[in-house]
Amino acid sequence: MPDKSFLSWPFFEDHHRTLAAALDTWCERELRDFDHGKDVDSACRKVVKRFGDAGWLKYSVPKSGGGHHERLDVRSICLIRETLARRSGLAEFAFALQGLGSGPISQFGSEELKKKYLPGVAAGKSIPAFAISEAEAGSDLGAMQTTAKKDGSGFVINGSKTWISNAGIADFYTVFCRYPDGGDNSFIALVVEANNPGIKVAKRIDVIAPHPLGTLEFEDCRVSTDAAVGTPGKGMGVALGTLDIFRPTVGAAALGFARRALDESIAWTKNRKAFGQKLADFQITKAKLADMALAIDASALLVYRAAWTRDSGADRIPREAAMAKLFATESAQRVIDDAVQLFGGMGVVSGHPVERLYREIRALRIYEGTSEIQKLILAEQLLKEEAARKGTSHA
Repeated sequence: MPDKSFLSWPFFEDHHRTLAAALDTWCERELRDFDHGKDVDSACRKVVKRFGDAGWLKYSVPKSGGGHHERLDVRSICLIRETLARRSGLAEFAFALQGLGSGPISQFGSEELKKKYLPGVAAGKSIPAFAISEAEAGSDLGAMQTTAKKDGSGFVINGSKTWISNAGIADFYTVFCRYPDGGDNSFIALVVEANNPGIKVAKRIDVIAPHPLGTLEFEDCRVSTDAAVGTPGKGMGVALGTLDIFRPTVGAAALGFARRALDESIAWTKNRKAFGQKLADFQITKAKLADMALAIDASALLVYRAAWTRDSGADRIPREAAMAKLFATESAQRVIDDAVQLFGGMGVVSGHPVERLYREIRALRIYEGTSEIQKLILAEQLLKEEAARKGTSHA
């Protein structure tokens, strides 16, 4: 039984506790035997439909798009991602992308865009994707080369994107481009439907924890002016504002993986015998379990502090979001590595729960901003805050 004591923390309201309990019950019934097999595309589509039918995706969009809350409730999204991660990495991924892929529209889109795209996301009938990374512009978003130029009554996109989750199964993509018409360092976010003849999935990418991932190519891809998310030229703000919300939820997913690793480790060490006694009786085992529990609680405090701060009305939470993602993902990696060590040879058997967790956790330290990028963001915020206190400027 996973630890639920954190739900009594003051970060949460009663509706969050009700949500966590209801989702846990649903997962026990609906995801107990969830196995994506080799067809991850089909598995993602099926589980998204299940989420939509059950109403869980209403937490991925605001009320204006058919959601539960007036604006995205980050604590709810974190609780859902954490709970799903304990059960299935792919199911957690599928839920997460419904929110991230449509997040720019939820936060910055026109009412027309919200009405057009968000109800389908909430119902599990439409799958979105967030297309920002490029081969030479991963962590350095400002280096992106894909362009969108004004052309008559719309925009024309040319370039490519890679490492795009949901590539090949998405119904629409939120695509970030350099915007030459807006001047230097100007960017734009545009919604591109998957059936647009100017977009194609150039290749799929296989990774250690399988999920839909690929490279997109855009060749004279035309979209209308209505496809712009937010103000043309302000696309980088759209991207960073969206990541502000979803980076703490990445930490929550890592937290779910880590909790599962600890649960598996406790059960194993209480029964596994070595040198005439149970593993749990060795002091070195107790120390390892203690370190794992400490890392998990510290991660949870940072994750839910960030979510609470955003839900309490903050427009931006770059410092809190960076701390949450950085600490939770790095800590979960260590917790899961310790779990593998405690299981010994069993821990590296293909398909074993801790072996799957070992593969699932690694990407979280990279996507939506690497750990190194989170440190840079955090340092910049600290310097800006110090400059503000002293009445000076930090360039």
